[in-house]
This record gives sequence, C-alpha cells and structure tokens, in this order.
Amino acid sequence: RDKKICLLPVGWEHNSTPEMGDRGQDFINKQILLDSDLLIGIFWTRIGSPTGESISGSVEEIEKHVEASKPAMLYFSNAPVVPDSIDPVQYAELKKFLEKCLTKGLVETFNSPEEFRNKLTRQLSLKIIQHEYFQISGDSSANDVQNNVNYERDLLNNLTDAEKLLLIEASEDSAGNIMKISYKGGYNVQTNRKRLNEDFTPRTRALWDSIFKSLINKDLIKGKGSKGEVFSLTLRGYKVADLLKEKK
Repeated sequence: RDKKICLLPVGWEHNSTPEMGDRGQDFINKQILLDSDLLIGIFWTRIGSPTGESISGSVEEIEKHVEASKPAMLYFSNAPVVPDSIDPVQYAELKKFLEKCLTKGLVETFNSPEEFRNKLTRQLSLKIIQHEYFQISGDSSANDVQNNVNYERDLLNNLTDAEKLLLIEASEDSAGNIMKISYKGGYNVQTNRKRLNEDFTPRTRALWDSIFKSLINKDLIKGKGSKGEVFSLTLRGYKVADLLKEKK
C-alpha cells in the first residue's frame, strides 16, 4: 500500500490473443512481456519448447526481461518426481540452464508447493520494497498520472464512431460486459441490453472484428475467458468512456 503498487498476474495462457504473421513467441513477448514489470519463473523437470531463438519460450522471456533491466525471480523445484515421467533431454537442458543462472545471479529452490508459497509471499514483498525498479519518486508518480491522462485524451481523437459507441454503452452496462454471441452465419455484439451491429453481413462482421482488435490493442477492453465471446472494459476504458460522455 505504501508503494501504491498493485500486482496483477498475467500469463500467455489467459492474457494473449491469436495473431498471425510472425513467431508465436514474438507475439507473446509483445502482448505479455513488453509491459510486464516483474517476472517469476518456476521450473521442475522441463525447460520447455524451442522458439527458434532460444531453447524455450520461458528462457527467451527471462533473458529479454533481464536485458530490459527488469527484476526476475527464478524458482527451481526439488520436489520428488516419478522417474519414468522425466524427459531426459528436457531435464538435461534444465540443469544446464540452472548452472548458467547460478553464474549470473541468485535463484531459489523449494521442496513443496507450501514451501514455495511461503517463500514467494515473503520474497515478493521484499522485492517490491527493495528493488530499485520499484523506487518511484512522488514527482515521477505524478508525471505518470498526468501522462496517462494526456494519453487517454489523445485516444479520443483516434477512435471511430463505432468504437466510441461501444465504449459508452459498455460503461453503462451493469456488469461492464460486451458479448460477441456467435451463431451459424455470424454473431451479435451486445452490451447494455442493446445490439450494436446493424446487420450480419461479412463486411459488418469484419468491421466489428477490427473494432475489437483495435480496442484491445489500446488497452480499452480485455477478453474474459478463453472463447473470445465475452469482453469487459479496462480501467482505462472506463476513463475514456467518461471523457466521451463529457464531450457529448
């Protein structure tokens, strides 16, 4: 509370969206890693799958995160494992990575989920209190707030009428939800008990696909669940919606 910091856990399983045209890991790096402040890596017997640039996606993320001078906390499990379940190649690569980490920093081990929970709870608090990355002065904090306000006001000039309508209606919805209800031949876009798509033609569907993508990229809405059918406003989305209603 004294640092005025809120920790929100994110990971590719729940916070990335489908995209084509590059390596999958590049999209994960862009969508998840780039804006993350703290990385927590947990290993047991596997290192992961190669990405084309690194021995695994996890290792690539760790290396890029550290290169950006951001804090990374790595944990290695010593919990017992059934020998036949171990992939010898994976385990050998993991041991090599651990040895490399020991030459470049300080890592932690644990023997059970309970021990991991206790260590992470204590060490996470220490990291936030002590690490220079989180030492934000009052002036810089005020500047960050003002920069956010300016960014949100600038967004108003880069929104289409349909995007503005969606944000305003979603902000009036009791749950702040936006539903993209699929059925054979198309889908309905609904929020605040209203259907926003005028028709079900392929052109209209393509338009709304671009609207959802644009608002997600601008951090104004986010997906809920894994089916891509329910979305909600982010805090920035609510703030921009309020600004839009002030201008009406």
